[in-house]
Amino acid sequence: MAVVAVISGSYLGYRQLSQPSCTGSVPLVIAAAPEIVAPIKAAADATVATGADIDGKCLDVTVNAAEPVEIAAAIATKHATQLTGVGQGSGATVLPDVWVPDSSTWLQRLKQAAPGFTPLNAQSVATSPVVVAMPEPIAKSAVGWPDKKLQWTDLLAAMTSSDSALKPGIVDPALDASGLSGLLALGQASAAGNGNDAARVGVLRTLALNRSNLRADLVAKFPKSDDPAALANGVGLAALSEEDVIAYNATKPPVSLAALYVEPAAVALDYPFAVMPETDAARGNAADLLFGELTQSPAYRDALAGAGLRGADGAAGGGFAAPTGAPSPEAIAASAPASSGGGAANGLDATAIGRALASWTAITSPGRMLVVFDVSGSMLGTVPTAGGKTRNQVMVEAAGRGLGLLDNEWWLGVWVFSTELAGQRDYRELVPIGQLTKQKDELQASLGDVRPVEGGATGLYDTVLASYLEVQKGYQADKVNSVVLFTDGQNEDPNSISRENLIQQLKDKADAKRPVRVILIGIGNEVNKEELESVAEAGGGGAYVAQDPAKIDEIFLQAIASRAATVG
Repeated sequence: MAVVAVISGSYLGYRQLSQPSCTGSVPLVIAAAPEIVAPIKAAADATVATGADIDGKCLDVTVNAAEPVEIAAAIATKHATQLTGVGQGSGATVLPDVWVPDSSTWLQRLKQAAPGFTPLNAQSVATSPVVVAMPEPIAKSAVGWPDKKLQWTDLLAAMTSSDSALKPGIVDPALDASGLSGLLALGQASAAGNGNDAARVGVLRTLALNRSNLRADLVAKFPKSDDPAALANGVGLAALSEEDVIAYNATKPPVSLAALYVEPAAVALDYPFAVMPETDAARGNAADLLFGELTQSPAYRDALAGAGLRGADGAAGGGFAAPTGAPSPEAIAASAPASSGGGAANGLDATAIGRALASWTAITSPGRMLVVFDVSGSMLGTVPTAGGKTRNQVMVEAAGRGLGLLDNEWWLGVWVFSTELAGQRDYRELVPIGQLTKQKDELQASLGDVRPVEGGATGLYDTVLASYLEVQKGYQADKVNSVVLFTDGQNEDPNSISRENLIQQLKDKADAKRPVRVILIGIGNEVNKEELESVAEAGGGGAYVAQDPAKIDEIFLQAIASRAATVG
């Protein structure tokens, strides 16, 4: 009994000493990409178990799995904006104190769309290179894996050759960071190769044929046997993370995936530890404490290895089995986005990302669109940054390139406007809205008829209302219906309706069951941005201003992408 009493007393004394001395708690909520939840939770539990406190209060850490696109949509919605191809958040998502998405490209996109979004820290706590995943039999026969080192230009040539049997797939790059990384890499390879729009568009359309909204859906399309027919019908390559390949092969599938580390390296997933700007001081201190565990603990690095992930420096913990052909940790770390969380990565910045996603969205989200060109006399003004071309020439050339992105599922029409172009009317139809496949030549030819009228003024308000009603009249429920109007000035028609009248009519005629988006593109510094924004907002769309008309290509792509918002 004496021995038992001594042991019991010792145990109670141990428990008393091992209990945290803190009182109360500091709750810290973390939303993390699903694949990194277990390592972060283990590190959080270890930190709490040490009795760490914040000003005498215990840590209470909750780590929730959240798809990055869901949190990104919620943040964008909070800032009254939306990301290209993502759209508004559901409204039910509660923002965390700390967000650990799979890639800093999410932070780059949010900072571009919402300048008020300024997360703290955003340093990497893990990394996973983006690879080209291919069924091993296809990788051996098609590209000589594992003996041959592959360039993105090689892969692009293999994908686009006339006798290619490769069937590429992609997770929608607007919704997935690995898909975005692959899209950017292929885009750069396309620019370095043929360097023409037709080749670039062809690549995007090829990828779009087998796109998925979720990684799990894409992975399910890989062949289920090494039978030639199964290999031919399944997805033959896709940009995924190294972790995706490791996780897939761990299930012992009938056909394993090879991870091809194509050069130059695609932008890696870097898992930034982003402390939300609204987080109070106590929770911020708690986040800093946990971040220290994530960057210094060997146990955390080993937990990452168990989840198929590497440390922020590209090195892996114990038990990590790197796929065949994996590069050095230094090379992997160099392929991650800038450690500031949202800076340029591999020469890519938010503008490059936005341009790539705008092109993607324009191709993959067919719509019904009326394009309206300003042909007032001021469009004869020259653009010094475009070699002295007129505003009209720059506008028409940009529109021609933009329209060249669109596939045959689109419906398009073309109007021009100034003042009194058709009797008292300020606008004139060049091509009625119709299926692109049936009037592609007519549409291209109509751009040659977009010519400024010397002395013509800008009949903006009447034209906006008439074009809105025209699109609404032939509304198609299976497409995004929109007006995209270019102008370099302000309304100058004294006989037109007023701006207040236009805004009221747009609101009155709006039909939630037949929505039409009005997208206004201002050219040069003579436009009234406030005027364009107020009208576009009433028309359910947005306004964009190209202060330098030579950069209108980029603005046009943004405009096309913006009219294709989806619910995130």
